[in-house]
Amino acid sequence: MKDQVLSITPQSDEEIQFIKKISNQYKAVLWQPSSIDDIRINKEIHLYINASNIEEVKTQLATATTTYRVMIEDVQRLIKKQKHINETLQPRGFSSYYEKYHSLEEIYLWMSQITKAHPSFIQKVLIGPSSEKRLIYVLKVFKGTDSPKGALWIDCGIHAREWIAPAFCQWFMQYLIDTRDKVITDILNSFEIYILPVWNVDGYEYTWTTNRFWRKNRSNHNKGRCIGTDLNRNWDVSWCGNGASKDPCSETYCGRYPESEPEVNAVATFIRQRSNHIKCYISIHSYSQIIMFPYSYKMSRSKDHDELNYVAWTAATALRSVHGTSYSYGNSAKTIYLSSGCSDDWAYDLGIKYSFTFELRDTGKYGFLLPPYLIKPTCEEATAAVSKILYRTFQNI
Repeated sequence: MKDQVLSITPQSDEEIQFIKKISNQYKAVLWQPSSIDDIRINKEIHLYINASNIEEVKTQLATATTTYRVMIEDVQRLIKKQKHINETLQPRGFSSYYEKYHSLEEIYLWMSQITKAHPSFIQKVLIGPSSEKRLIYVLKVFKGTDSPKGALWIDCGIHAREWIAPAFCQWFMQYLIDTRDKVITDILNSFEIYILPVWNVDGYEYTWTTNRFWRKNRSNHNKGRCIGTDLNRNWDVSWCGNGASKDPCSETYCGRYPESEPEVNAVATFIRQRSNHIKCYISIHSYSQIIMFPYSYKMSRSKDHDELNYVAWTAATALRSVHGTSYSYGNSAKTIYLSSGCSDDWAYDLGIKYSFTFELRDTGKYGFLLPPYLIKPTCEEATAAVSKILYRTFQNI
């Protein structure tokens, strides 16, 4: 048997309880939603089951007359495809290089190389260490001669298993270097763009070496019995409220206190020091095909709801025009579920009006295992959407 991902849409509270029991009993990994507490009636869930348990789980589901379908038949085969790399045959900077997933070590080398290749307009800025003392770098891009009017922020890879996110940051960086687009050139002459290619460096490394579906960082809790905090629940905004957990073993553990994690503290400190300068905050995740904006932690609309909704609509429209891919959009709490301590809400409450979170492809066919051949179309369309948001910010400063 193979490791598989099952899709189940629970029809009743009894079925939800049954699915939770199975998840715990067989140590299943929930891909969607991110927390077992967010399982809802008539909402599809994606459950990763180990090969050694798959037959038993299917038998239990059949016995309980719970309908399921096999979403991914052979998880290992897709992991192999994602990792099938021969770095030496893919020179950095060539378009084919950006159609592959890259290890953390390779991304560090790539950052050094593009900084050396373009010293006049790219800087590598060390913003802090991770829990395991790896270094977290932001790339700063600015082509202007006068002092910048403001800055735009894009981060990728806050959740370790979402490999398409760092791939997008690498892609977008090269796009900024090569672009002939007049709008983007104007933006680069007026604004600094900060790009954080891999935020959760420890977790990302761990997904390459040990557990492909690790989500959190790698900090220690309960004397090492539980590892990791969800870096997107650790922010000082409605911290540890709805959609976050106080259980250190949970996938959505909020940490010991706001900004307890060095990865969050590094970014929060960097942004706080430039809070009057940074005009736009974009965080890249996967998967679901959604463009979201605040709030996550409450159902009520933000004061800028109409403007942000309009911008999200223009971004989704631009995205669809590239390859026909549909993204939904809206404020986070209503679009997916309530969650607290999230980076985009924090940035918005700090005064960064244009604050967005992207969930890139897909909606579940491959989930976190998006094959390399889909990196290019995913990044092309997301680039069109991100460019729209940057342009709107640029217009309104």
